[in-house]
Amino acid sequence: MAAKELMQYIMEQLSGLGEIRTIPMMGGYIFYYRERIFGGIYGNGFLVKDTKAGRRHMPDSEPQPPYEGAKDMLPVTILEDGEKLRAMVAEMYEELPERKPGKGAGKGKKGVKKRESVGASESGGGKTGAVRKGGRGGSE
Repeated sequence: MAAKELMQYIMEQLSGLGEIRTIPMMGGYIFYYRERIFGGIYGNGFLVKDTKAGRRHMPDSEPQPPYEGAKDMLPVTILEDGEKLRAMVAEMYEELPERKPGKGAGKGKKGVKKRESVGASESGGGKTGAVRKGGRGGSE
């Protein structure tokens, strides 16, 4: 399954949870729950952060790095069971680090563009950074 189709399937499985969004990243996708990164689609499939909740819900999952030099993550072994997947992601939330101030969320060019999210549709087609009116070099 291609990364985009896998992302869409995962978003369907998580649709009852709400507050899930994705951003494309280096040929895969990063997944956020309530603005905290919990996993992503990498070359070796869908992986989530290595947390106590993840290990409890997927005792058969063996940690592995998503790419060379990265921290180990857990390959998701319960993808077909949306109820278990939603429960795991919800329980993981308290173990996930908060977003660092100044990154994303409308800060700088990368955080301006609207991303795919559960319950929301893509709007417009404007370019990132096109929010500004006027610009530099205008007369005062």
